[in-house]
Amino acid sequence: MKTSRFVEELRTKSDAELAKELVAAKKELFNLRFQNATNQLDNTARIKEVRKNIARIQTVMTEKAKA
Repeated sequence: MKTSRFVEELRTKSDAELAKELVAAKKELFNLRFQNATNQLDNTARIKEVRKNIARIQTVMTEKAKA
């Protein structure tokens, strides 16, 4: 499955790499919302996908912090 591979890939990354990926995902979400507001966004499902990826990244970061 696509998501399980994504999570496994996240678990192998360091804290700095996770933070960098989180920032990139948040920037992408901002850009998608901006495109949606100006009616330039074709694939609106991408917003939901990016939001879930942000949550996955934050979950992995929390797991690493508790370990």
